Amino acid sequence: MRRLRIDVGWLQHILFFFVCGMGFISIASCLDGDDYSKTGNPKVLVPVTNLIYNRLQSLKNVLKADIDRDLGYCIKNLKNDWDEAFDFDKNLDFLSNCIKKTDGDVTLRLCSAAEIKFYFSSFVRRDEVTIVHVKPNVNCNLAKWVSGCEPGWSCNADDDKKFDIKNGKVLPSRTRKCQPCCEGFFCPQGLACMIPCPLGAYCPLAKLNKATGVCEPYNYQIPPGKLNHTCGSADSWADAESSGDMFCSPGSYCPTTIRKVTCGSGHYCRQGSTSQKPCFKLATCNPNTANQNIHAYGAILIASLSLLMIMVYNCSDQVLATREKRQAKSREAAARQAKETTQARERWKSARDVAKNPKVGLTAQLSQTFSRMTSKKETPDKASGKSKDKKKGPSNLTKMMKSMEDNTSNNEGFNVGSKPGKKPQAPKGKQLHTQSQIFKYAYGQIEKEKAMEQNNQNLTFSGVISMAQDTEIRSRPVIEVAFKDLTLTLKGKHKQILRSVTGKIMPGRVSAVMGPSGAGKTTFLSALAGKTTGCTRAGLILINGKNESINTYKKITGFVPQDDVVHGNLTVEENLRFSARCRLSAYMPKAEKVLIIERVIESLGLQHVRDSLVGTVEKRGISGGQRKRVNVGVEMVMEPSLLILDEPTTGLDSASSQLLLRALRREALEGVNICMVVHQPSYTMYKMFDDMILLAKGGLTAYHGSVKKIEEYFAGIGITVPDRVNPPDHYIDILEGIVKPNSDITIEQLPVRWMLHNGYPVPHDMLKLCEGLPSSSGSAAQDDSTDNSFSNDLWQDVKNNVEIQKDQLQDNYSNSQDNSNRVTPTVGRQYRYFVGRIGKQRLREARLQALDLLILLVAGACLGTLAKVNDETIGSLGYTYTIIAVSLLCKISALRSFSVDKIQYWRESAAGISSLAHFMAKDTMDHLNTIIKPLVYLSMFYFFNNPRSSFEDNYIVLVCLVYCVTGMAYVFAILYSASAAQLMSVLVPVVTTLIANQDRDSIVLKYLGSFCYPKWTLEAFVLSNAQRYSGVWVVTRCSSLSQNGYDLSDWLLCLIVLVLMGIICRFIAYFCMVTFKKQ
Repeated sequence: MRRLRIDVGWLQHILFFFVCGMGFISIASCLDGDDYSKTGNPKVLVPVTNLIYNRLQSLKNVLKADIDRDLGYCIKNLKNDWDEAFDFDKNLDFLSNCIKKTDGDVTLRLCSAAEIKFYFSSFVRRDEVTIVHVKPNVNCNLAKWVSGCEPGWSCNADDDKKFDIKNGKVLPSRTRKCQPCCEGFFCPQGLACMIPCPLGAYCPLAKLNKATGVCEPYNYQIPPGKLNHTCGSADSWADAESSGDMFCSPGSYCPTTIRKVTCGSGHYCRQGSTSQKPCFKLATCNPNTANQNIHAYGAILIASLSLLMIMVYNCSDQVLATREKRQAKSREAAARQAKETTQARERWKSARDVAKNPKVGLTAQLSQTFSRMTSKKETPDKASGKSKDKKKGPSNLTKMMKSMEDNTSNNEGFNVGSKPGKKPQAPKGKQLHTQSQIFKYAYGQIEKEKAMEQNNQNLTFSGVISMAQDTEIRSRPVIEVAFKDLTLTLKGKHKQILRSVTGKIMPGRVSAVMGPSGAGKTTFLSALAGKTTGCTRAGLILINGKNESINTYKKITGFVPQDDVVHGNLTVEENLRFSARCRLSAYMPKAEKVLIIERVIESLGLQHVRDSLVGTVEKRGISGGQRKRVNVGVEMVMEPSLLILDEPTTGLDSASSQLLLRALRREALEGVNICMVVHQPSYTMYKMFDDMILLAKGGLTAYHGSVKKIEEYFAGIGITVPDRVNPPDHYIDILEGIVKPNSDITIEQLPVRWMLHNGYPVPHDMLKLCEGLPSSSGSAAQDDSTDNSFSNDLWQDVKNNVEIQKDQLQDNYSNSQDNSNRVTPTVGRQYRYFVGRIGKQRLREARLQALDLLILLVAGACLGTLAKVNDETIGSLGYTYTIIAVSLLCKISALRSFSVDKIQYWRESAAGISSLAHFMAKDTMDHLNTIIKPLVYLSMFYFFNNPRSSFEDNYIVLVCLVYCVTGMAYVFAILYSASAAQLMSVLVPVVTTLIANQDRDSIVLKYLGSFCYPKWTLEAFVLSNAQRYSGVWVVTRCSSLSQNGYDLSDWLLCLIVLVLMGIICRFIAYFCMVTFKKQ
């Protein structure tokens, strides 16, 4: 029974709560504005206010589909934008006040969903002119105009029972109880209903200015002749440019739509703010301030960055200089130790030979007689004396040398002077991980080679024995070049610049090409090197007896141009090291490469300037003669089998010329085929050549053979060299016509005599010279010109130019077979070498880089100060100036990447160095500027301009912009000369910006604007800024975006387009670089 009672008790409580709950539900469902107006009960006001507010909030779901369809371009997240505009949960006083002032018919005065859509569709439309006034409708038209149609007034819906605020299709009829609009609401003219003012707006009741008849602050007039008509609330919510009366004024903030508070000290309030924002610590913010003055941060950044740039400007070279000094100390120590070790070993050998062979006295005497180095060697008596002293105990030197001789695995000295039959080897494995050990090995080998050369020159018995016992000189792959009836004719002009040249240049010999000006010497070398374009070639060029292109041996062929094409902002050693790294075998040990570099530096006499910059026109470096030797050394370090040099001794004095020729003769000892053009060699140099090729005017051969037989040949035809006259100078004077031959032969007959001497066929037009008939200069060639019209001549010139360009393209894209048997480093490894080289060049150009950044700083500060953010246009003007300034400055600085060393690239690419590695390394180093320069510019512009968008969004857009314009600068630098490229870099940003900002009504301009990068950049800037405009600014945002055709969801698309443009420009630049390079 007790349990039953408990259950019955619980049932009574449940029924009680159910009855009470149903009562509350029925009360809530019956609540309306009339409940407060009839009773005046304050307890009812709060639930009535919340009920009406919930009805307003329900419109969000009703309008969602229309907003997404019509305003999706400017409203990305409806919930967030709705809450930022109409989230009045914190303060509903404006709604409560309206309920108090009306007769309980607030709901009937509110605009329905259909009226709201009708209002906003009247002036917020894409691709149309903004219209502030509402179009005629069922309530307000020419035939019907109630008081509620006036601005700032509203009326009740006629049918209160059928009125549904969620009805989005039919506009209700409004003619009853017209009265002024409540504060906190706005009543558009011609609509007769109320809409809540959004957050950030200030909508008090207007006051009539009796003097002007205007309702202030909304600037609308009361209708004339209606004495009972008073001013209402706001009359329109439009963009700030059309009507900004509703916006909370700058320097103040509006926590609600009916309350405005002046911004306090230490805070700032932009136009349309709902709260005041604290200023930064160093910013200046007076009371009633619309924006914080953060120029102090800009000044600090300018000072700090300027100080950093000054340090970089003055100390940029010290990093590399300190590193070079450390390497120089290590190198000098290794060279000194190698030299001491070699000298000690020589003394030890001499002493050991004396101790082992008592009959060495005769050898010692002969050595003293013929050797020039007797002062450095021990006499037999002293040696024998020392040998007697050895019985008492070995000396420290003896112990050291004995240990070196017994322990051949010791790294010190690296087996310099090893036992006969064994080739000196560099240490392997872990023994080669230090730079010091590599230098020790290299200098040890160099000292050994010096000793061998000295012994050879001294003609001593020890020198002969050393040469017989030592390792053989390393030979290289052999290239023999033979040419038969080689003739070159210019296309279009049909002029022969080289004619019927027959002969060959052989490995292990140094051939000199000489002749008067215009004889075709450089053309002849270019033909041998496969670099003649724009010419028609006849005859044969045989490589090792095979009819194949010399380009198949590109990796082991060196060509030294007439001009000194080297990098002026690199040191002598860095120029040589880069060439060796990229062109020597990839499998060659590092120690061997260092040995080759050191050997070339030593042989060319560049040891004392190895760490000096080569120099440019603006910055002086080494002398002209040293620069010429560096130009030759760049090809020598790659150990070529065929080395062709175009006037390597021009500009050198006699001593430097002989030093260079000695180095070349040493290369010839290793089997290198060397051919060079020389002008006026001295007699000493003349005797150092093995073969001589004399070319007469017209590209004909006057002599081709051994230097030892040239005087004998010319004497046989009656041309003798006078006393005290240099033979080559005399022959050149004869071929030039300055000196007449002292025989019956003429200058024109010299090539014919050489052809007849060797049994070569004589061209048909030169047969009359064989008979000894005199020939004038004009009768040797027939005038085949005909009287053609100007149009025919022009057409022929065009055809010839097209053929020349075609030959150039075919030569650039020809993929010949590689017969050199040398595997050079891969593209990836060459890319690493290029990055290292470009990094050093950029460090040495740090002053120029600092100047670029300083200019960007000044530009950012100036534009940030002058181009203030205009909220009406969402800051588009300042961003337009930013696009032009950043594009122009970044393009001009990026031109230096490819325009400065364009000629050096042509030489390196012709030598087989990877063009892709060159381009990728340049682009990689420019990525640093792509990251740093936007940061430098924004550090000024952002803090002086203070836009609403975040620093990160602006930085991302600028990075994409700089990446895009850098690729365009590559194209300009590669295609045009330096001056033309700079002009294009200035014109393109201005012209493309003008096209991108033209009227969108033109289909052509709209289409062209899509290909202009400023259009996408400006859109990205505006969209990143527009996202920060919310609340009362939503209409302004939509209006601005609709006028420009922008979409908030396209921000990422704009960035992708900019990056794609940059990538496409880089592909075009690389294509142009490979296509239009010159040989």
